[in-house]
Amino acid sequence: MHARGEYERIKDALDDADVDEPMTAREILRLLDERDEEFESAHRIATVLGREAERGEVEVHRGQPYRYEL
Repeated sequence: MHARGEYERIKDALDDADVDEPMTAREILRLLDERDEEFESAHRIATVLGREAERGEVEVHRGQPYRYEL
């Protein structure tokens, strides 16, 4: 069986929560915590989503703080 990757875990949680607006990494971490999905930090989420942005899967809204849209 294939284990879900970090991006898939984030995407699934946002899809399940029916998120329709950009969120910060910290907001995403809180959402994952509410769903009992363990993630080491908001920084790790930002790293994963930044990598996916390079592939065109995620849009990064550069501001203070950055917001991510899948």
